Amino acid sequence: MISVIAGNSSEEIAKKLSKKLNGNLIKTEIRIFPDGESKITLKGKISKDKIIVVQSIFPPVDSNLFQALSLISKAREYSSEVVIVVPYLGYARQDREFLPGEIVSMKVLGQLFKGVGASKIIVVDIHSKIGLKLFRIKSENVTAIPDLVGYFKKLNLKNPLVISPDQGGKQRAKEFADEYKSEFLALKKQRDRKTGKVQIKTENLDEVQGRDLVIVDDMISTGGSIIKATEFLKKQKCKRIFVACTHALLIDDAEKKIRKAGVAKIISTNTIPGKTSIVDVSNTIAKAIE
Repeated sequence: MISVIAGNSSEEIAKKLSKKLNGNLIKTEIRIFPDGESKITLKGKISKDKIIVVQSIFPPVDSNLFQALSLISKAREYSSEVVIVVPYLGYARQDREFLPGEIVSMKVLGQLFKGVGASKIIVVDIHSKIGLKLFRIKSENVTAIPDLVGYFKKLNLKNPLVISPDQGGKQRAKEFADEYKSEFLALKKQRDRKTGKVQIKTENLDEVQGRDLVIVDDMISTGGSIIKATEFLKKQKCKRIFVACTHALLIDDAEKKIRKAGVAKIISTNTIPGKTSIVDVSNTIAKAIE
């Protein structure tokens, strides 16, 4: 029988995966000491067959990463086949040396996962697939786009248009639009590598006028790009603006700021638990495991 170990950050997805895979759910008990150290205890009988460890790596990123590594290490004592499911993979943006002297964190992650005994890693809508090539274990990226589109099809939007907030997300917007049976376009964005300041470089857009818009992104952290895009699109006399993303980190009151900018609703998946996480991706992950 498959054992599914529910990491502290991904209990909901782990429970759903366990049911879909007819697996044995193993819960974890975490105790945090005054100095910040984690003591992790597994609750349940672990099988010696395939083991699935489920743990998202969102803030506190380093604590959740250490817990993931610890769970893999313990699972490896029971089985030679340990699959780590990381619905949201922190550090995925650092997949190359953008400025001289920068450490490629994705390369470090790959070494860590292999070192503790993972045989395969499954991630959902990773920020850049380039980073997975740095891993020395089997890796698979699955997409939540069909799950998100399924939700939007129920909303009956008026002549919807899919928007990517930048050129880098153009392919993602195209995939969303193809599934949604709608048109799409990508804005031109410029970000200062040192300050992080974002500017929209696109000129006037007549095609958004009077239409409901869906801004599609893989993740929202502080919401800076979404806010800039929303402010620009509102000036083009569009109707309502919705945001669809896989990973909603929403740091520093980002949700409030995005809503204030004019977004009607933010819809995200349960890769990161939160108020906007209303789309379930456990079925998509289960298919990758099977």
